Amino acid sequence: ERLRQRVDLNRYVSDTVGLPTLRDIMSELAKPGRDPRQRFEPFAFGKDVHSLDDLSVGMKLPGIVTNVTRFGAFVDIGVHQDGLVHISQLADRFVSDPSEVVKVQQRVTVTVLDVDKARGRISLSLKKDPIVKTASRDWIIEP
Repeated sequence: ERLRQRVDLNRYVSDTVGLPTLRDIMSELAKPGRDPRQRFEPFAFGKDVHSLDDLSVGMKLPGIVTNVTRFGAFVDIGVHQDGLVHISQLADRFVSDPSEVVKVQQRVTVTVLDVDKARGRISLSLKKDPIVKTASRDWIIEP
């Protein structure tokens, strides 16, 4: 406030900018500012997940959708390889177009269905209660 009062507006008057315009600018500067941008919420990957070796079947992890294809969506979960959410695992209902369910840069929570370390592939699900494979490859329903 004191700094604005010390400004001599007459020093800045010119042919293109008059005293009324400068007074308007100063009165707008006196008002409390509001940031027009949307509120930013920082994103954090799973704290204990840094590589494929850290993943285990059934884990729930935060992720960001990086690509949407006709057969599903790829999700970055914080390891060096994006995981695939197959179209059949995008929702608890039938999905014909993956872009109906997810969008690029969308934040999601996924469940790890399978990790193929030899091929570097991660299978993920967005379903509430996904069916996951056990070590013996039997099917069980996760609670």
